[in-house]
Amino acid sequence: MDWVLGLLVGVSLSAACGFRVFVPMLVMAISVHSGHLLPASGFEWLGSWPALFCFGLATVIEIVAYFVPVVNNALDIVATPAAVVAGTVLTASMVGDISPVFRWILAAVAGGAVAGGIQAGTVSLRSALAPAGASGAVSFAEDATSVAASVLAVTIPLLAIAFLVILGIFILRRKHFRANRV
Repeated sequence: MDWVLGLLVGVSLSAACGFRVFVPMLVMAISVHSGHLLPASGFEWLGSWPALFCFGLATVIEIVAYFVPVVNNALDIVATPAAVVAGTVLTASMVGDISPVFRWILAAVAGGAVAGGIQAGTVSLRSALAPAGASGAVSFAEDATSVAASVLAVTIPLLAIAFLVILGIFILRRKHFRANRV
């Protein structure tokens, strides 16, 4: 049963990677460093001081970069595969006590796919709203969502999953409503 809870935490963090790649990595690093989370064997480095520093710096750079319109479009080209990789690593780091082959398959299928799917959705949403000048508002909403989902993932993973599902339904319903209105 332990790996199921780890999978929930990992997939929730992976989903948050779809909004911002490094926010969930930083939250995970803080949680591991503080002893709140215990990663699978071989992933203890996530809580090290160098990891905290690197993820903290990368988080600040990523958040600032998304508020620069020209940079955020270029960043999406790099962020999409990076989100898949980060989601896979975060999920693998939380799923212990199972075969390493099964761990990485599960991490890629669950964590990587969730992160990539959400990243693709945020890219399309931002590009649809960019002509309307809403790029900064969307970037702020993505930042807030990534922080909220990441914190929920390490504290109350079931609530994080529920939050992300409700958010997804809300976004899809709004998109469907706008498509039918035109």
